[in-house]
Amino acid sequence: MKEVKVGIIGFGTVGAGVAENILKNSEVVAKRTGVKLVLTRIADLDITTDRGVAVPRELLTTDAAVAIRESDIVVELVGGTTIAKKFILEAISAGKHVVTANKALLAEHGNEIFSAAQTKGVNVAFEAAVAGSIPIVKALREGLAANRVSSIAGIINGTCNFILSTMRDTGRSFDDVLKEAQRLGYAEADPTFDIEGTDSAHKLMLLSAIAFGVPVDMTKVHIEGITHLEAKDIKFAEELGYRIKLLGITKYTDYGIELRVHPALVPTRRLLANVEGAMNAVVVKGDAAESSLYYGKGAGSEPTGSAVVADLIDIARTAEVAVSERPRMPTTTHNPKAKSFADFGDTVCSYYLRIPVEDKPGVLAEIARILADNKISIESLIQKEAPLEDASTEIILLTHSTREADIQRAIRTMQQLANVRGAIVLLRKEELQ
Repeated sequence: MKEVKVGIIGFGTVGAGVAENILKNSEVVAKRTGVKLVLTRIADLDITTDRGVAVPRELLTTDAAVAIRESDIVVELVGGTTIAKKFILEAISAGKHVVTANKALLAEHGNEIFSAAQTKGVNVAFEAAVAGSIPIVKALREGLAANRVSSIAGIINGTCNFILSTMRDTGRSFDDVLKEAQRLGYAEADPTFDIEGTDSAHKLMLLSAIAFGVPVDMTKVHIEGITHLEAKDIKFAEELGYRIKLLGITKYTDYGIELRVHPALVPTRRLLANVEGAMNAVVVKGDAAESSLYYGKGAGSEPTGSAVVADLIDIARTAEVAVSERPRMPTTTHNPKAKSFADFGDTVCSYYLRIPVEDKPGVLAEIARILADNKISIESLIQKEAPLEDASTEIILLTHSTREADIQRAIRTMQQLANVRGAIVLLRKEELQ
């Protein structure tokens, strides 16, 4: 039976989960796959803290170079984009395969890392970097290899999905629910990367690179988080038959490859709209398989550890195969004619608008005229009844598909109307047909 030596750098929550999985399930894995994973070294600056895993003391070291030297595959679980990059490049230089869950590092420096790996003839596997236990990377590389993928849309951040689900169920404010998410461990003490959409953007960039053969380039992703969302918009969306989700969306279009992360109204009849709590889900559309949904836990030591071990097994199986026959890493070499990234202003979408206005005759006509001048047609409209003590009301509009640049121009014009009494709220609508 083939034995593969595994070294782990980073013994935090995920590192402990990977170590436990290998120690506990190596025999089961061996019987299923013919590959025996042997844990040889675990490197971390802190090797005295109890991680809740019964690891033999002699496997622990504070020297990452030892873990690299004594392993066939190096698992990087340090996190961040500085020292982790150094460890990965050192492992590649030493001719070692790499497994990582570090989506930020790959999204920022993936081109350099993948290029170095290709030059050395080693693999960099990163299933755990995107959507935790969901095998979406494997699905795109292998299960859907016979498809021309046209779009990917996903809920790929469990923290945001928990917050939005709870806001909808309870009617509570964003700030209030965020505090609960932190108390329950769904959100970090500093949740900025999650709630501002950066974490989702990192994952989306990697999925787009695999699906469309483009280089990783975070400057091409349009990113909006959920911090500005109000409970009333979640309520109004529900009344209209939609639920608001933070989506990562990439599409192959006539005007280029879209890359965008933002809150979106999703019809309640769609499966994606019914993904609740901290769960993740990704919808992939291909020309042959049509639409497929992948659902599961997107974070946590055990789901992430499961994905890391799956990558270890895949690498072990293909390590002796010719480089040209292995699953391809994101790189433009296999798709030199890939489309360029789309300008966000060219994005075609339909929209939800909430417009606070004076409750006066003619206001709606002014708004309709501005929309018409910008070639935007109205799908449906609701005007909320003004309270007796107030002379203001809110107009809720859903538009048909139009260009982002056109709707933004219309909003700038409407915002200047004397009868508009506050900031106009814009949310995009994704039918996911």
